[in-house]
Amino acid sequence: MRVSERAGTRGHTAAAAGWRATRLGSGRRPAVVVTAAAASSPARASAVKLPDIDLQRVPLGSSDLVVSEVCLGTMTWGEQNTEAEAHAQLSLAAEAGINFMDTAEIYPVAPRPETANRTSAYIGSWMRRGGRREDWVIASKVAGRSTTLEWVPANRSDPPGPPSLPRLDSGSIVAACEAELRRLGTDRLDLLQLHWPDRYVPGFGRFQFSLEAAAAHEEAAEAAGAPVASFEEQAGAIERLMREGKIRAWGLSNETSYGVMRHCAAAAAAGIPRPASIQNSYSMLHRTFEGDLAEVCANMDMGLLPWSPLAGGALSGKYLPHGSRPPGCRLSLFPDRYARFLTERVSRAVSEYVLIAREAGLTPSQLAYAWCRSRWFVPSVLVGATSTAQLAENLGAWAEGGRLAPETVEAIEQVHARHRNPALYD
Repeated sequence: MRVSERAGTRGHTAAAAGWRATRLGSGRRPAVVVTAAAASSPARASAVKLPDIDLQRVPLGSSDLVVSEVCLGTMTWGEQNTEAEAHAQLSLAAEAGINFMDTAEIYPVAPRPETANRTSAYIGSWMRRGGRREDWVIASKVAGRSTTLEWVPANRSDPPGPPSLPRLDSGSIVAACEAELRRLGTDRLDLLQLHWPDRYVPGFGRFQFSLEAAAAHEEAAEAAGAPVASFEEQAGAIERLMREGKIRAWGLSNETSYGVMRHCAAAAAAGIPRPASIQNSYSMLHRTFEGDLAEVCANMDMGLLPWSPLAGGALSGKYLPHGSRPPGCRLSLFPDRYARFLTERVSRAVSEYVLIAREAGLTPSQLAYAWCRSRWFVPSVLVGATSTAQLAENLGAWAEGGRLAPETVEAIEQVHARHRNPALYD
């Protein structure tokens, strides 16, 4: 396999590369070769064979972080995966040349008190068994405002404190970061992300903004004596964590164009770097990022880290024909949570994408990941799995010479025109 470092432009068209050089500056790092053999990890017992992949390292937004084009997703660890299985995936990822992983204080998913914080704890135990912290860029996320998840703030102290509802006030952001440092066994997070906003935004399958819902959200917050945290207060917490050396960069998640611009303005006022990244839902079934958010993030030099690039696993084709529920799979285990991926509209689109994958000589999952990889606004794609075999298959999307052919991209666009964003409820 080959691991190399490239400039921040995607470069899949000369126009896109030229535009970014003009608008965002050309002060990018030169391309250098980074050998995958330099990565060290605990011995891997699995017999899974890695494909030959061309994995590059890229700058993350305006930060000084340099990350692999694959970001290892972890949210199943502790729910669908044991600690040993998590460790095996980490070791395989290190062997593949991946240096970027993403966790969150609410993981694993679906979040519940009985499994709380297992994901980050499993990462910490792997590091203690020989994983080299200096080889990794570790990202985590602090929970946004919720009317449930009251055990999340409680678990930020050891022993746990009294339950309370999550929010993004200054004290909560700092406490959440410090708790993640403890679980991970490290003195810094490379990237701290605000998992979802403190204010109302439509999300998780909803796209249309509701003034009524926004007003109700504000009123409920005021009535609870916990008003919605301002952008300035959140930036103040980030400034403190940066000043104390507890985080290197910060990012947003499940955000809107309005939120990105307000956060960037608050960062400028606080004298801190603007967010380096945004982690939003993006896949062949959900492409709303490509509008105003793509423009905003390009001008703010923020890369998209797509979450759910397989649309909860729907794009793997495993839920075809419509109504299929393979035992042990995510949409079978949590059908209510992922109902947006279980509709007939989704199945019709996925059926066509499966045919395109076959024509391209890829598995359906590899096509979905390769599509995200091909987007100019994506520096790194979140790739998750519930087994090392599945992880190895997914990494085939980065096979040497494996970029999507123009005719494959055109076929995907034609399906998108017929089945536009079917993973949305509205």
